[in-house]
Amino acid sequence: MSSKETGPVHLRRIDPTQNMRRFYVLAIQPTLFGGASVIRNWGRIGTNGQSMVQTFDQSGEADSALSLLERSKRRRGYRDARRPEA
Repeated sequence: MSSKETGPVHLRRIDPTQNMRRFYVLAIQPTLFGGASVIRNWGRIGTNGQSMVQTFDQSGEADSALSLLERSKRRRGYRDARRPEA
């Protein structure tokens, strides 16, 4: 699959002033034909949310897409879900 072989990225954004409690999960899975898929799952914490799958011919393309999405979400205020909120 990818050269860095990392697990899924779990992000969340919690802002009580806006009644906002959101999650965003990104993962890469190999396809049957040698490519890779970026799987996104997002929504309000406590729900199943929505999902989207993007398939790429090369695993490097999937890695790039995941990195781009992760940077975009972090700029919007999402943080690691496993880190306790301050």
